[in-house]
Amino acid sequence: MFKLEEIQKKYTIIKKGNNVLDLGCAPGSWLLYSADLTGSAGRVVGIDLVPVTVNVHSHVRVYTNDIILMDDDFFKSLGTDFNVVVSDMAPSTTGNKFLDSTLSFDLCLSALTIAQVTLCTGGSFVCKIFQGEDFKTFIDSVRSVFKNHKIFKPKSSRKASKEIYVIGFGKK
Repeated sequence: MFKLEEIQKKYTIIKKGNNVLDLGCAPGSWLLYSADLTGSAGRVVGIDLVPVTVNVHSHVRVYTNDIILMDDDFFKSLGTDFNVVVSDMAPSTTGNKFLDSTLSFDLCLSALTIAQVTLCTGGSFVCKIFQGEDFKTFIDSVRSVFKNHKIFKPKSSRKASKEIYVIGFGKK
C-alpha cells in the first residue's frame, strides 16, 4: 500500500467516486486503500491469480483468475468506465535480470491493453515494471495511449530494486 500511497500523495490519481481496476490485487492492500479513497460511491474491482483473503468493502469485487487467459469480453463485461487502472503485478522472478525484466514487460503490456479496453477517456494508469531493455518500448506504448506520463520510483521501494512505476494521465 505504501507505494500506491506515495503515488497518490504526489499525483492524486484516485478520487472519491472513482471506479478503479486493480490488476494483481493480492494480498489486497491496494484494494483496501483504493476503496477508502473512492468511498462507497466508487467501485473497485481486483483481479489476481492468488485469492484475496482480506475482508473488502461492499463496493469492492475480487476475481481470482489469470489476466493473460481472460478475454476482452470479460474485461468489457466489467465496464469501460474505469477512471483508474493500477497494476502492481510482477512475474515470478528467476534471478536472471534479463528474463525477469522481459517477463515484467509482457505483464505490463497486458495491463496496458486492459487499460485501453476498460479506461474511460481521460482516465489514468499506474503500472509497475522492472527496468530492462524493453523499458523505453513500454514508455513509448504508454505515450501513445495517454496525453502525459511520469516515471516514479517510490521511496518505499528498495534502492537496489529494478522496479519503477509508469503513470499515464489522460487516456486519449
